[in-house]
Amino acid sequence: MAAVLALLSSLTWGTGDFLGGTMARRLHPVAVMWGTQGLALVGFFVVALVSGQLGAPLAYAPWGIAAGLAGVLGLGCFYSALATGKMGVVAPIAACEVLVPVVAGFVAGESPRPVQMAGIGLIIVGIVLAAGPERGTVADPAHPARPADPLPGDPLPPGRVPAAALAAVAAVAFGTALLCLAHGSRHNIVMTLLTMRVVNVLVTTTLLLTVLRSVDRLARPDLGVTVAVAATDGGGNALYAVASTMGLLSLTTVLASLYPAVTALLAWKVHHERLRPIQVAGVVTTLAGVAAIAAG
Repeated sequence: MAAVLALLSSLTWGTGDFLGGTMARRLHPVAVMWGTQGLALVGFFVVALVSGQLGAPLAYAPWGIAAGLAGVLGLGCFYSALATGKMGVVAPIAACEVLVPVVAGFVAGESPRPVQMAGIGLIIVGIVLAAGPERGTVADPAHPARPADPLPGDPLPPGRVPAAALAAVAAVAFGTALLCLAHGSRHNIVMTLLTMRVVNVLVTTTLLLTVLRSVDRLARPDLGVTVAVAATDGGGNALYAVASTMGLLSLTTVLASLYPAVTALLAWKVHHERLRPIQVAGVVTTLAGVAAIAAG
């Protein structure tokens, strides 16, 4: 049962990433975050209220705030990268978030296992193979018309950031958020998750009311997809949390880390996205490295 739940978490996470990235091709990533994370905030608030945890001691709060700030940065970069880069390349790079806990453990004096060291090597090789030919760049997110891929060797337009680079920033931010979430969860899981969403909504609301006042907002036709993204994000977290308590953590983590494959498959099926053979090899190698680190 644990394996089934972990696979379902991969399915929901991957689907949510695809839907959120697709929305970000029409709307500013901050507007997408504001809508999806706002709905998730309502859901977690209801859970906290019903379970009577709103008055819990505040030891979780600093970790929840830090996780929320890292999450805002990661999700903003991730949606921007998904909006204009190839999803089949961006999603596996962002999944390298598992590197952050490993590096943090190494700094704290832990010794990575051989399989984790091998996974790090696979990830480095995979990213080079997958992202090297990917020259898609992030344009103005307010008008995210996907640019055509420049020819290899062409310089990037001024002011543009490679989608693969944004995906790498997202990976570091996501990994940092996971570390903070783990520390906060030692005190209170629900309130840490709720605090993360509160921070996200506060930051995105502030941005939309100040420097991003001119960007398009979510409209009524976007409600269905917004609910779907919020549900798949929260549902993936819940499925993984339950799976991790029912079976081997190594197994559930590996199976849950397959979510980028779902995003890539949906991009191939829906957006008719095509990857070059070297990129396919890089994506597979990156996913293998993520699985090796998670299994270690």
